[in-house]
Amino acid sequence: TILPAIILLFIAFPSLRLLYLLDEINEPLITLKTIGHQWYWSYEYSDFMNIEFDSYMIPTNELNMSNFRLLDVDNRIILPMNSQIRILVTAADVIHSWTVPALGVKIDGTPGRLNQTNFFMNRPGLFYGQCSEICGANHSFMPIVIESIPTNFFIKWIMNYSNSLDDWKQVMG
Repeated sequence: TILPAIILLFIAFPSLRLLYLLDEINEPLITLKTIGHQWYWSYEYSDFMNIEFDSYMIPTNELNMSNFRLLDVDNRIILPMNSQIRILVTAADVIHSWTVPALGVKIDGTPGRLNQTNFFMNRPGLFYGQCSEICGANHSFMPIVIESIPTNFFIKWIMNYSNSLDDWKQVMG
């Protein structure tokens, strides 16, 4: 019994080191907070003047010819490519699962807990995902769309979004 225990220790220690290194997040450029609600996602870019929005699936009767049925949303997540992104995931009501297979990301959002992971997008494009948890009657109607754009376009998008938000606050008083 001693020899198998020693063999297991020789396997375990390098594996634990690798697990620790994989979990380490190296200075993310952006932190995106994701909150799962019943049938939609809420997103917060807290690094940039607290930009917040909800993302709902586009109903079938409002789709364009270029949209995907049950996969497109009204507000996409805009993120810069070639940047380390940290995502914080939680839920407001039941357990959700924020899943984007093309990025290799699947993380559960649990009420009262905050989970975190990171990813890196090395090319521009659209990345689609969905809630992969049975979280209610319409759980399959919680799509996720990430738009990866070059960093200079992302900075312009942040500036335009924050300026339009300031204009809206001035109009509302």
